[in-house]
Amino acid sequence: MITLYGIKNCDTVKKARRWLEQHDIEYQFHDLREDGLSAAQVDAWLEELGWEQLVNRRSTSWKALPAEVRDSMNPEAARAAILEQPTLIKRPLLDIGHERHCGFKADHYASLFQRHTL
Repeated sequence: MITLYGIKNCDTVKKARRWLEQHDIEYQFHDLREDGLSAAQVDAWLEELGWEQLVNRRSTSWKALPAEVRDSMNPEAARAAILEQPTLIKRPLLDIGHERHCGFKADHYASLFQRHTL
């Protein structure tokens, strides 16, 4: 099962959802604000992607963090920050079962779904 993690009002998430729907790709949407995240999910994503790829350092959530937190960010700090504020995750996060991808670019999604028959 493909899962798309994001928030409903994010323009990039809306674009990703529209792309998946236009290409008849079934997916489940997981709203980070409403549905939350488990520590195990965050741990697995941090291990696979690294905090630098998982955390959106352009987001308002990132900018709202105290400077000392941003300046000393590491995997442990990222874990705590994401669990407290899931919107720190670079959106959307696409989970296609055997790998995860952050962000949305139509050509990247096309390449992913061309390589993998789902």
